Amino acid sequence: MSDRRVNRGQSHVVGVVLVLGLSVLALGALTVGVGEVIDAQTDTADATRVADDLDAALQPADVTGPYSGRVQFADGRLGTEHRDLRVLRNGTVVAERQVDALVYEAGDRRVAFLAGAIVQSSSGSHWLHSNPAVAASERNEVVVVGAPVLGAGDVAVSGSGHTTVTLETNVSHEREDLGRGEYAVAIETTTTGPFERYFDGHNATIDRRDIDGDGTESVVASYAGTRRGYLVTHDLSLEVTDG
Repeated sequence: MSDRRVNRGQSHVVGVVLVLGLSVLALGALTVGVGEVIDAQTDTADATRVADDLDAALQPADVTGPYSGRVQFADGRLGTEHRDLRVLRNGTVVAERQVDALVYEAGDRRVAFLAGAIVQSSSGSHWLHSNPAVAASERNEVVVVGAPVLGAGDVAVSGSGHTTVTLETNVSHEREDLGRGEYAVAIETTTTGPFERYFDGHNATIDRRDIDGDGTESVVASYAGTRRGYLVTHDLSLEVTDG
C-alpha cells in the first residue's frame, strides 16, 4: 500500500474525529443554551406568580379586619425594606408614614409591594404590575393619598425548591382631612421609573428628591392648583410566616 493511500486514510479518520468533536461541542452548547432559556422562563414565571400572589394577599383598600393569603416561589428571598411616604402641602411636609416595602428577589428578578403598587423588575427593566394608591381630580379639586402601612418590622424569608409563605393582615383605616393647598406626594423607592411614568400619565409634575438624606430618593408628584387633600392610612399589621 502506498504512503499516499495511508496518509489519505489517516486524514479521513482525523476528519471524522474532528467533525464528531465539533458536533459534541455544538450539542453541549445547545444544551447549555436551552437550559439557560428554561431557567430564565422559570424565573420569570416565578416572579409573575409572586406578583399575582402579593396582589391577592395584600388588599389594603378593600379589606377591613383579618385577611390572609399565600405567596409561593421556587427560589429567592422575601423581605422588608424601609420606605417612607410623605404628603406635602405648599412645599411643606404635612403627613409622613413609614409604609415600608415587601420585596421578593431572585437573581435579577424583583417584585416589590410599595404604597399600594406592585413593581416588577427584570434585567434592568421596571414596570408596574398594579398602580399606587393615589388618586387626584382636577375637576373636583381633590388629592386622595392611600398609605398602606405594612407594620411588619424586619422580615427575611429565604427558600429553595419550593417555598410557601403566609401573609396575615388585620386591616384598619384612618382618614385625615389635610385641608386646602397645592399638594405633592413623595414615595421613597429604588425603582423610580414606573412611579414617574404613572404620575406623569396622571397630569402631575415629577421630581426626584432625597428628602431625609438617607440615600434613597423619593419620586415627588406635584399637582397644579389649589385642592383639598386627604390621607387614608391603611394599617395592615402584617405578619409573615412560613407555610
